[in-house]
Amino acid sequence: MPLSDLSNSGWCELAYWELNERVGSRVPVEDAAVDVFSEQTRGAGLCIKTLAQQRSTRTPDSVLRTREKIGLGVTLSNESDGVWLYNRSTAPAFAHSSTLCDIDSRTKTVHKVPPGHCLRVFDPLKINESILWPSPIRGFPIGPVDMHSVRISFVKGWGPNYTRQDVTGCPCWLEVLLNRNGLPCR
Repeated sequence: MPLSDLSNSGWCELAYWELNERVGSRVPVEDAAVDVFSEQTRGAGLCIKTLAQQRSTRTPDSVLRTREKIGLGVTLSNESDGVWLYNRSTAPAFAHSSTLCDIDSRTKTVHKVPPGHCLRVFDPLKINESILWPSPIRGFPIGPVDMHSVRISFVKGWGPNYTRQDVTGCPCWLEVLLNRNGLPCR
């Protein structure tokens, strides 16, 4: 979806996925930070269990096991120097965006974020330096790439160093669609 189609009032929209099926509707985010967690008892934010009740097909066992491990999940924060991911879970999270890649490299990197750690998953200064890779790279989509999006998987990683070559092989993952108008300008 083109970035310009996002609501101008929020800084991003979140889409929750289980394997290759989007579960529930996209959720606009207007607050500077949002928590994404597995159980509603965790407070305000995006509750994966609530979204999962909207799943249109039978839930695979791998998804159920992964959901149980998400716990407190992650916090996404729109700060003056970019978008940060804070892992509040007891399990790792994995993240990829166009600004996490070395522009001189022919590979795209998925970063592991251990429990209790954080990572700047989107740097608005680096987006201007980024290029579109002209050919598909193992483990990443063929065709146009939204340079203003972030993919985050819970518990399981993907990419050239993992069994799952594509994020759609991960049991539970989040797509963060960034709104250029809602990001900090530097």
